Amino acid sequence: MTGLLDGRSAIVTGAGRGIGRAIVEALAAAGAQVIVADVGASIGGDGADPAPAREVAEAINMGGGKKAIAFTESVASPGIAKQLVEIAVKNFGGIDIVVNNAAILRDAFVFRMDPRDWDAVIRNNLSAPFYLINAAAAVMRDQGKSGRGGAAYEWGRIVNIVSSAGLYGNLGQAAYASAKAGLFGLTRVTAMDLARAQITVNAVAPFARTRVTDIIQPANDAQKSYKERALRIGAHHVANLVTALCMPAAKGITGQLMGVRGREVFLFGQPRPVARLEVDKPEALAADLTAKLGAKFTDLTTDLEAFNTEPLV
Repeated sequence: MTGLLDGRSAIVTGAGRGIGRAIVEALAAAGAQVIVADVGASIGGDGADPAPAREVAEAINMGGGKKAIAFTESVASPGIAKQLVEIAVKNFGGIDIVVNNAAILRDAFVFRMDPRDWDAVIRNNLSAPFYLINAAAAVMRDQGKSGRGGAAYEWGRIVNIVSSAGLYGNLGQAAYASAKAGLFGLTRVTAMDLARAQITVNAVAPFARTRVTDIIQPANDAQKSYKERALRIGAHHVANLVTALCMPAAKGITGQLMGVRGREVFLFGQPRPVARLEVDKPEALAADLTAKLGAKFTDLTTDLEAFNTEPLV
């Protein structure tokens, strides 16, 4: 894929390590100029360390030229997100690719969670992606009108890294799962809003070794097996899919929800009605729901249990 993203510029958040690092390195290898955005916080969102982002940018630039810039401020505010986009425009002439990957994790059962932890996770995992999309989308649309990349602007790509926890749910992850589910909702609406501008927007649920899998404390054998398998899956598989979605050949793919686990790529179905019930007697509705639709109810399988099979690595 070398050279297929020449001329484009990209912002990847959470790019100092793990999946984010693999993605930003893959985009750079394909020819894109990149901003390595990572505040360097802990998995819980505490602290800050500029070293990881700077190290990744320096490693990319060792190949010659200045293809990478480190950005070490938190994007969880509209002003900083706008500043990040302005840096891309100033240094690279525009912004064509945005990958929202940064996330924090503060797990607790809903009856024990501190509301301040809820607010922090939603701000970092959902509001921050919106702030960056909000700032970048306006620039991307203007680029389309000005002819960046050719007569028809087809470079615009937004990829949001979601999670199977936001699709299936998982014990103790109310904030994380809610933010990731909301991020998919944001993906769908953004895809609709930007369709006329030829900017694609997709969501990717990754299965790979990350700081999240590293800290999993298995509560049962299924979770133990899931963690053992996840630790064997390299982040480069996720980077391959994200980079493919940014390629010219992917211009017709938008509003989709995909998953990647090693060499497996999943296309997820999206919530649509699966059954219909006509209400005759409202007082009997609860009983009718169980009797007539119960066979189609979705069970409470967690994401760890749903994907507790051997991956293709």
